[in-house]
Amino acid sequence: MSTLKGKAWVFGSNINTDIIIPFRFKSRTNDPNELAQYCMYGIDPEFPKKISRGDMIVAGKNFGGGSSREQAAIAIKHCGISAVVAESFSRIFTRNSFAIGLPILEVQNISKNTRQWDELEIDVENLIVKNTQTKKTFNAKKWPEFLLGILREGGLKEYYLRHKKFPWE
Repeated sequence: MSTLKGKAWVFGSNINTDIIIPFRFKSRTNDPNELAQYCMYGIDPEFPKKISRGDMIVAGKNFGGGSSREQAAIAIKHCGISAVVAESFSRIFTRNSFAIGLPILEVQNISKNTRQWDELEIDVENLIVKNTQTKKTFNAKKWPEFLLGILREGGLKEYYLRHKKFPWE
């Protein structure tokens, strides 16, 4: 995995899946590109038009809570966000993110140490986040190696197609 670079879009805590992709949009399609048009609609309906490919979401605690819809992670990935950095993630959002190959990093106090549009560099392999504006570096929670293997391949499906087995086998 390479280093990711982009500007931060900072959100608070408890950003649930209904905020990320409201049900009325999720229920009418499973097309990732159409879902991407409504990413973060519950906070900013224009969000996908404002970001640049490679930008990152930074959030507080419990990002992705609520329903178990995988469309939330899909909408984020397909609108051009390269990673989500939060203080904590809901369990199901974590699972869905790894399954589709969306890098997520859990970093204590990241939302208090990042301003809107700060430039971030993320070393996904070593789980390090650097804020190039403030020059602060943060270590993310360590994920098990099999999850990092899924990320390296771009998601669980891609992992299986390449290795003809699942990483936990």
